[in-house]
Order: sequence, then structure tokens, then C-alpha cells
Amino acid sequence: MTSRILSLFILFAFASFAASAQTSSAAPKAALQEEEKVWMPEKAIPVAEHYPGGQQAMYQAIAKELSYPPLAKRNRVQGECIISFTLNEDGSTSGFKVLRNAGAGTGEEAMRVAKLLKFKAPGYSLNASIPIMFKL
Repeated sequence: MTSRILSLFILFAFASFAASAQTSSAAPKAALQEEEKVWMPEKAIPVAEHYPGGQQAMYQAIAKELSYPPLAKRNRVQGECIISFTLNEDGSTSGFKVLRNAGAGTGEEAMRVAKLLKFKAPGYSLNASIPIMFKL
């Protein structure tokens, strides 16, 4: 009877040690991977080819500048906002409109961030729309 209890105790101790060793080394790696990930749409955005560095650089700049509106955070509003604008021949932008708004100030914040984007001159006028994701 005591040998069974002793063997169960040793088995439990070994299992708990093995489980703790696996979780402690995997957690920091997962945290580093989450910091580097930036949300990007699945489809390529045509206007992104005129941004210095391409679509990845454009969405990194958006993620860097984006601040979650306090009202949206308080009400747990999350979703996608789509901003439409015109990329002019000289690289300037104009005619900003919110096509889809998640609400609680997210559309205004997405428009503010979209106005900060600086594009290279494409040589022709281009109507574009970019999605910006708000996720808690």
C-alpha cells in the first residue's frame, strides 16, 4: 500500500515538473511573436505599392500611430473601419471619407491615422480605401 502511494507521489511530482518546464520556456517566445505581429488584410491593397516599404510598412506605421479611443475601450467596441481617400498625382492625399465605422470614435481615429500616411507620387490619380482594424 505504501509503495503504491509512494509511486503515485513520484509519478505526480515528475508530471508536474515536466509540465512546468514546458510552459515556462514557451511563454516568452509566444509573447515575442505577438509583439511583432501587425494586423494586415488578406488582400493586397493597391495603394500600398505607393507607400515607402510596401503594405507591411504601411500597416506597421498605422499600428504605431493608432490609439484606441477611450469611449470605444470602455464600451468594448471593436471591428473594422474602412477609410476612403484619393491619392493625387503628386503623392498628396485628399477627400477622406469613413465608409465603414465600428462606432464610439473609431472612425475618427482611423481617419486621423490615414491622414498621417505619406505616399510616393504615383504619377496618376488613384481612388483608394484601406481597412483599419480595432481589436481589444
